[in-house]
Amino acid sequence: MCSIFQKLPLSTNMAATARFLGPLLKSSRGSHARIHRLWKCQSGAAATAATTTNTQRIKPQVQPEKRKPKTGILMLNMGGPETLGDVHDFLLRLLLDKDLMSLPVQNLKLAPFIAKRRTPKIQEQYRKIGGDSPIKMWTAKQGEGMVKLLDEISPHAAPHKYYNGFRYVHPLTEEAIEEMEEDGLDRSIAFTQYPQYSCSTTGSSLNAIYRYYNKVGKKPKMKWKLDQFPPEKRGDVVILFFAYSLPMSAVNRGDSYPQEVGGTVQTVMEKLGYSNSYRLAWQSKVGPMPWLGPQTYETIKGLCERGRKNILLVPIAFTSDHIETLYELDIEYSQKFANECGVENIRRTESLNGNPLFSKALADLVHSHIKSNEMCSKQLTLSCPLCVNPVCRETKSFFTNQQL
Repeated sequence: MCSIFQKLPLSTNMAATARFLGPLLKSSRGSHARIHRLWKCQSGAAATAATTTNTQRIKPQVQPEKRKPKTGILMLNMGGPETLGDVHDFLLRLLLDKDLMSLPVQNLKLAPFIAKRRTPKIQEQYRKIGGDSPIKMWTAKQGEGMVKLLDEISPHAAPHKYYNGFRYVHPLTEEAIEEMEEDGLDRSIAFTQYPQYSCSTTGSSLNAIYRYYNKVGKKPKMKWKLDQFPPEKRGDVVILFFAYSLPMSAVNRGDSYPQEVGGTVQTVMEKLGYSNSYRLAWQSKVGPMPWLGPQTYETIKGLCERGRKNILLVPIAFTSDHIETLYELDIEYSQKFANECGVENIRRTESLNGNPLFSKALADLVHSHIKSNEMCSKQLTLSCPLCVNPVCRETKSFFTNQQL
């Protein structure tokens, strides 16, 4: 059985964003021949705005043992350490991923050195948010809700089963693929959980799938959140969207990530009727090299210096809470840094996490993808104009040359 890889067009992703945000906003105001699976790829998660309530840690349920799964959905994400002891290996894998970042000297000597030095600091950050990353928990909740709905709306492809495929923690992408192979699926769909495409995120996960087979030879209520600001301040609130930053070297090669993030921001603001001023900032810069800016902390400081001291933080590129939201935003920015800058009111919209509407968005996207019978989007076939990664080109060729 041949292998195919499918990815929804970018326009479908953006349309889904608008479709699922709208109602909530209104209501609130071996060898290659041995590859056995049918591989398809679903583009990034659709819904991108979020509600705001207190985040509760919910223990993920184990998928019930039922009939042999027919359709598998591989949920691709970076993952996060489950214990403080996992932090070092998480950092080491991240630093060794040349698809994510290119260091001046990126090898088996420098990466362990950096990981060892940064581990205590990062462990302390995780300790302040409970000692672990909730990414796996929320991915499980999202997956459970998605496959339950898929079994109802797409019975011909049922039973459906989700698989976590993380880049830097267990279960690694390669481990998830092995489990899918063992399950003997009729069809497999790679579903990236990064809302916007980048060679450093979704691209890294797709490359991991390619490398595996090559090696083995085989919407929430934005208006409701704004209403939590004092009535006299609501019109003055600046909506500050933020996303992972990206090295300018990658941007200058033609990575489409900045445009896709900007497109998502515009979609959300259109649904809000441009009710407030807004800006897009970037976070998690690493090292001295130039990255996309301005950084989130620089933006908050600059807004306060110019008298705009009521700020709503919106994690536009994340589908669940993790260290960047729970520590950087909730503790560093919203508490420490906000006090230093003289912020009057600062709020953060909650990540999508286990929101039922988001589970429905995931299920509807996969369902429409199954019905489309498309090989992949034209966008997936296009490499960055100045791409220097030969594996990226090989990966695109590997997936797009499969037969439907």
